[in-house]
Amino acid sequence: MSSKVFKGRVVSAGQISAPALVSHQGLNTLASFQNALQFGDKSAKCGDQNNKDLFNKPMAGKALCLPQTIGSTTGGLVLYCACSMHRQPACMLFSEPIDSLAAAGAVLADVWLDDVTMPVVDSLGQEFLDYVKDGMDIAVKEDGFIEVFDGKPE
Repeated sequence: MSSKVFKGRVVSAGQISAPALVSHQGLNTLASFQNALQFGDKSAKCGDQNNKDLFNKPMAGKALCLPQTIGSTTGGLVLYCACSMHRQPACMLFSEPIDSLAAAGAVLADVWLDDVTMPVVDSLGQEFLDYVKDGMDIAVKEDGFIEVFDGKPE
């Protein structure tokens, strides 16, 4: 199995391994997590019908790879609430610099919730988003290094 390593900026530190879930467009946090937060969907299936990459796919426990978040000013609170309900992605990996709302939600969850981990790394670059595909195994390191495996371990 081969892998490729990318380096980004750590927003919320942590180490985790998870399968990739990739969006090539911005993530509307409110629309995407609404079913998980309001209606008890523990797998956090994406409810944003405008996001063709993610719609109806479970986001909880996945390495969510995306360019940025978009939409409502509630974005940070939505991420914090998803974490507090244990319905968050395993990590969030941004190809672009993170917006202040998503950063606020990730940092608040990291600081205020003792039993939740959701590492967040941004500024990974367009090459990262072009390379990673749904289902690829991703390992997040504490120092902002992301290793993407293009096959299954032997």
